[in-house]
Parts: sequence; C-alpha cells; structure tokens
Amino acid sequence: MKIGGKLYAGKAKSVYETDDHDKLILKFRDDTSAFDGEKIEQLARKGEVNNKFNAFIMTQLEQVGIPTHFESLYSDTESLVKRLDMIPVECVVRNISAGSLCQRLGVAEGQDLKPPIFEFFLKNDPLHDPMINEYHILSFSWATKAEIEKMKELTFKVNQVLKNLFANAGLLLVDHKLEFGRCNGEIILGDEFTPDGCRLWDAGTREKLDKDRFRQGLGGVVAAYEEVAKRLGILI
Repeated sequence: MKIGGKLYAGKAKSVYETDDHDKLILKFRDDTSAFDGEKIEQLARKGEVNNKFNAFIMTQLEQVGIPTHFESLYSDTESLVKRLDMIPVECVVRNISAGSLCQRLGVAEGQDLKPPIFEFFLKNDPLHDPMINEYHILSFSWATKAEIEKMKELTFKVNQVLKNLFANAGLLLVDHKLEFGRCNGEIILGDEFTPDGCRLWDAGTREKLDKDRFRQGLGGVVAAYEEVAKRLGILI
C-alpha cells in the first residue's frame, strides 16, 4: 500500500490518499485540542495510544455485526480505513449527565440518565457544532429518513455493546459521539472511537479518564488514556 497526498487534516487526525481509491490512511497525531481549537497542545504518545485504542474498539464492534470503516493497523500511529462519503452530523448518546448537557439545562453532573439521551449536532467547527434535529437533517438533505433511522439504530447498539465492555473493565461510559458515512449504499461507522470523543469514568471513584482531563486542566491526559487501554487489554 502506497501512501499519497494529504486529503484532510483535522484537530488531531490527518487523512491520506493511497494507491487504492477506496482506501485511506488515518493518522492519529499527538495534537490535543479543546474548545473548538482554542486550546491546543502536543502530548507525547497520544497518537499511538488512540490509534491502537480505536483499532481495538472498531474490531470489537465489527465482531458483533456493526459495520465500520476500519480495515487494519498500518503503523503505530496509522490505520487503513475505507473511504466514506461522510454525513456531516454527530450522533451523541448520554448515559450520565456531564459536559454541555449540564451547561445547557442547568442539571448537576453525574445523574444517571434512563433512558439515555440521544442528540444530533451539526459537524461544523466555525459554528461550534450546533445542536440540530431530524427536520434540519432532512430539510438540508444531509441524510435521508432511512439513513437517520439507521444512524440512530447503530448508535444505540454501539452504546449498549460498549457500556458492557467498559463496565467489565471497571469503567462508566458517560457519553460518546459517533460519525457515520456511506459506502456502497450502506451506512457504516466512521471517524474514531477514543477517549478524545467520549467520557469515561472509573466506576468506583468516578475519576475522569478522558479528554476532560485536558479541558479542565487536570493533567495526566495520556496516562489516563493508557490506564483505560490497559484495563481493556489493549496495552500491557
């Protein structure tokens, strides 16, 4: 597999063309950002930890029938993935109140949410990823009704699978975001699943082991990611 030119660079990942039009290289960088890029730092080892973390999670999801874009690890910081026509919508599930939900609704952090809350957000950094609903998605033709229902179905399935996976490792899956794309007429999971895009707490102490450590200046960001990875058996 020959790597070509850079197709896209996000806040923490870069995407490269390959000599196979249907395959891309997803590179996880050490960059870490928060507040729509207002706070940025380089954290050693983060790219490697997130690459291996994502590969593990995507493989777990594939094994239970959830289609993903992940193909294989390419290097310590890179993965080979399918090329997708990405839908510009983030699907968020919240199992415990935290983050922007508490700010928007004035609720206390740490409340168990039964049933979990599902929310759509437009993927648009300059607009700060505003919340949207199904009418926005349909009216602006970002996705069809059938695609919306499929994204919701897959998001809840991912949530249940990963809640159980993390619970077995002594962790609480507080919330997470997913992104989907089209591939040969099918809706499949794209982007990544790492502690950058979810909240994970220790089940006993509720210590934060995700990117909130960076957002809130708690320190030990990569060490927390590595702790989660070790509990899952990803790192030794």
